[in-house]
Formats: sequence, structure tokens, C-alpha cells
Amino acid sequence: MLPPTIPTSFVPHSASATTRRYRASISGLEYGAYGILVIVLVLALGVFIYGRILSAQESAKSAALTKAQSAIDPATIAGFVRLRDRLVSSRTLLDRHFMLSNFFSILSSTAPSSVRFLSLNVTLQEEGTVALEGNGVAKNFNALAATSNAFATEGRIKDAIFSHIVVSPRDSSVSFSLSATLDPKLVEFTASALQPPPPEEPPLSDI
Repeated sequence: MLPPTIPTSFVPHSASATTRRYRASISGLEYGAYGILVIVLVLALGVFIYGRILSAQESAKSAALTKAQSAIDPATIAGFVRLRDRLVSSRTLLDRHFMLSNFFSILSSTAPSSVRFLSLNVTLQEEGTVALEGNGVAKNFNALAATSNAFATEGRIKDAIFSHIVVSPRDSSVSFSLSATLDPKLVEFTASALQPPPPEEPPLSDI
């Protein structure tokens, strides 16, 4: 008697069925490859058409630029260049220009009337600071001390040093030399400084 694991009979598989399944698998791969090929061709065609469009736009813009350049008058260009150079030079001059009206206004309102300046020299240093040097005469030593305190309080006339102090035996007047540093904003040129001050409003009458 045969063991139960060994079949007593069997039916051989048909070779044609295996071939059909194999051919069906091959046909599916071919369709997928054809689909990918079609997608690649479509993308390539799109890139080619887009490249042609960009090339046409570039040619049109180049032609328009050439036409615009040919329409420009060389004399007009030279005039614009000269105007630009003048504006640059003007800005450079204005940046280096001193406007001392603000400084003199501060000096007249700060220094006592008993102090008189005989000479003043304002110099722009290379590092950007503004140096002040001068000579003057004060009615007495107290007036000179009051001037020093006034400069220290005002704040824009900095590091004021009074030297070469000589007291006259005739009238007790004091001659002196002054060296100080000015706030650059006190002497810089501004367009607003050229404008006239606004008119003063009349005082309100008492009700």
C-alpha cells in the first residue's frame, strides 16, 4: 500500500496556459513602456516649443532695445552725464560747506555781552570733528568765568579751553585765547536753514 502523501494520479499542466500567462505579462510591460515613451515625447515637445517661444521673445526684445538705442540722441546722453557730474560736485561742495549762522546765533546768546571776540577760526578736521580757535577780550575775570560756564551748560561748544590769559593793569580787562570743539550739526549746511522763520502768531487777547 502506497503512503498517503503520494498521489495515486495527477494531471499534467498544459504548456499553452503557461505560455499565455507569460505572453500576457510581456504585453503589460510593453504597454507601460509605450506609455512612458509617449510621456517623454510629450515633455520633450513641450520643452522644445517653450524654448522656441523664449527665443522669439528674446529676439523681439533685442530688436526693441536696438531700436530704442538708435533713437537716443548722443547729445542728450552727454547732457545727462554733465548734469549728473554737476549734481555730484554740488553735493560734495554742500557736504563740505560751513554755515556759521547757527554758531554765531548760539555764541551771541550764550556769551555775556561783556565778552568780545576779536577773531574766530572754524576748521573741519580730517576725522570729521570741527575745531574752534579764537581770541577775545572780557571786561573782567568774572565775565570770562561766566563764559566758560555758559559754554559748558550749552553743550554744543565742547571742551572749551581758555589760555594765554592776561589781565590788563589799566582797566582789569582780560585778554584770552580760546580753543574748543563744536558739534558738527551746529555748522553743517541744511536746506531748512535757508528758509525764513515762520511768522510769529499774535498773542491771544485776554477774555
